[in-house]
Amino acid sequence: MDLYAENILDHFQNPRNHGRLDKPTITVDDANPLCGDKLVLDLTVENSHIKEIGFDGSGCAISQAAMSILTEEILHKSLTDAESFSKDELYKLLGVAISPARVKCALLGYTLLKKAIILLKHQAQ
Repeated sequence: MDLYAENILDHFQNPRNHGRLDKPTITVDDANPLCGDKLVLDLTVENSHIKEIGFDGSGCAISQAAMSILTEEILHKSLTDAESFSKDELYKLLGVAISPARVKCALLGYTLLKKAIILLKHQAQ
């Protein structure tokens, strides 16, 4: 097993920021019915920064590890920085080639983050 596969396995077996928040500013959820992945993302936002982040869900190692890695990367960042975080950056952090069949798995958490930011912007208007 190479180092990158070990990274995925580590985040899958020991997910960071796993668990629901008591009083999140926003909660979003989604599923990938093709693979059976399900994720819920909670964010607590203060002064336009992500103060707390938590997630829960089930699914394949790629979806769970990608969400764990993403939460580590965006915690304490501004919403602007989180919004500018790209798919390519996530792929780089995953460190493994993602096959076309696994793209939705890898990007489920990323999609939730983008959805949460859009909803937060809408609420602020």
